[in-house]
Amino acid sequence: MILFPAIDIRDGKAVRLVQGDYGRETQYDDDPVVAARRWVNGGASWLHVVDLDGARAGEPVNLEHVRRIVAAINVPVQLGGGLRDSKKVEEAFSSGAERVVLGTAAVRDPEMAEAIAAAHGDRVVASVDARAGKVAAEGWTQESELGATEVIAELSGRGIRRFVYTPVDVDGLMEGPDLDSLGEVAGSTEGEVIYSGGIGSLDDLGAVAGLGLENVEGVIVGRALYEQRFTIAEAQDALGS
Repeated sequence: MILFPAIDIRDGKAVRLVQGDYGRETQYDDDPVVAARRWVNGGASWLHVVDLDGARAGEPVNLEHVRRIVAAINVPVQLGGGLRDSKKVEEAFSSGAERVVLGTAAVRDPEMAEAIAAAHGDRVVASVDARAGKVAAEGWTQESELGATEVIAELSGRGIRRFVYTPVDVDGLMEGPDLDSLGEVAGSTEGEVIYSGGIGSLDDLGAVAGLGLENVEGVIVGRALYEQRFTIAEAQDALGS
């Protein structure tokens, strides 16, 4: 499994939210490039970057910071936040992102997501965030009546081959992953799944790996790395990577 250190950018800084709440933010680095270099120097093979301002605005806001990150490191970046049409996706690729992560766009307009996936193949990821099993959108500020598994199943049928799944209820708490829902999500698609949310210890990472789900490709970790609960190398060992 691949470890994806998270860099969430808001107001030009690297931050983390608790349960997707913009009012519960902790700032960790004044410059996201500092975080990127730290994780890559520690051995990270991918970075997961989220433009939090873009997620709320509905269009990318921090692409210049993404360009700076890409220029400073030698590993690929997957980027999400505000990528809600094909033009914004092209801008994200132009900033140097290897993959784009569609959130609200994929949930609200599956046909558009299908068209973007048809154009860019494996470089397109759909992010499905859920509270109590129901999908949350618009930067986690709105909930729908759609279930996470049904959304993922539909998008799989439309050609999306990779998903980021976040149970928002546990995100940022570092109190453990939601293994039950991860199992359900992984069972709803033949595509690759990247899990995010609740990781606070090496045991948590081991628990995800221990599920033995062949299509769980990796785990996104944010706050636990920033608060030095473990190192990149230790996390990769726990994931068997």
